[in-house]
Amino acid sequence: MLGYGLLEHTHCIPNQKAFEETSVTTHSLLLLPGDGIGPEVMAETKKLIGWFNENGSVRFETDEDLVGGIAYDTHGKPVSEATMEKALATDAVLLGAVGGPKWDNAGYDVRPEAGLLRLRKDMELFANLRPAICYPALADGSSLKKEVIEGLDILIIRELTGGVYFGEPKTIEDLGNGQQRAIDTQVYDTYEVERIARIAFDLARTRGNKVTSMEKRNVMKTGVFWNEIVTQIHEKEYADVELEHVLADAGGMQLVRWPKQFDVIVTDNLFGDMLSDIAAMLTGSLGMLPSASLGAPDPKTKRRKAMYEPVHGSAPDIAGQGIANPIAMIGSFGMALRYSFNMLKEADLVEKAIAATLDKGLRTPDIMADGMTRIGTSEMGDAIVAEVAALAAA
Repeated sequence: MLGYGLLEHTHCIPNQKAFEETSVTTHSLLLLPGDGIGPEVMAETKKLIGWFNENGSVRFETDEDLVGGIAYDTHGKPVSEATMEKALATDAVLLGAVGGPKWDNAGYDVRPEAGLLRLRKDMELFANLRPAICYPALADGSSLKKEVIEGLDILIIRELTGGVYFGEPKTIEDLGNGQQRAIDTQVYDTYEVERIARIAFDLARTRGNKVTSMEKRNVMKTGVFWNEIVTQIHEKEYADVELEHVLADAGGMQLVRWPKQFDVIVTDNLFGDMLSDIAAMLTGSLGMLPSASLGAPDPKTKRRKAMYEPVHGSAPDIAGQGIANPIAMIGSFGMALRYSFNMLKEADLVEKAIAATLDKGLRTPDIMADGMTRIGTSEMGDAIVAEVAALAAA
């Protein structure tokens, strides 16, 4: 068992009785809209949160704060101590996006992305879940052939708090004679690989029962180590799950050749960063894909610290134009319903509402196609909330 909140992925649609008030449970959410299009897509998610507060037996108490470039402008750091205290105390964090060219010259330690990294590190969010799902209505929107992408449903699990992004030493040193040396260090301990492997195997049991572990054991000692630990965990605890090992570069190639061969992919921080972006674009747009970052369950409460965010970045080139795609942000809230609050029927409802909205031909510019109806950020959010309401009443 994964503990509270990581439960089987089901596809049931609740009827109206599921939303009748009996006793009210309250959950806390910290909203961190961030930079660029972050506030715009978060605004649409707030509409959906509001609908659940008005129509469900669960209430979400929300607080809102700053992260990223806007936090740097306000506090001189990309995430303040007060915000970190809130993040550590809340049931779940929803984050929009951070960064932009405005802060390109900010120091390395105070760049907007440093706020995101600190949230992940201090909250001990070691498991990043990035689904890549091709909605039927968007099967023609991918750069790949329809038969390659149609029906795609894979899950990439990226180790998030170790590896080269956090390893020490990390420096640029002066060698003299006009020469410098840049150093990044790839480091993993046994427990870090064991716990991410267990997450992958546990989730695979709820899906297609197959795990593909990706590393570079042919040229990296950490790859050899990763391969050995994953193999040991599989043999001792998960022999019922199919396991294959694929070199990360070959895995990237296979993702664009025939992605449906994969079910759950588990990999380290660096390769996970790259491979999940490849998988995201298989679906046609980064604006479509949510993600979850999870910690270990609390020994007493069994709850996991968690942060949910869209895979897309801050997209400063379209910020403020009202054309950003809010589906990934709304989908991230759906993942929070599933993995933090055990609200499986409600999570399925959100997914079905997104699919139904797309089936009606409504498109933001990033997923626009001939014969479809172009709408903006707010209209897409309204349409999804309306579908949630209609499905709940059915």
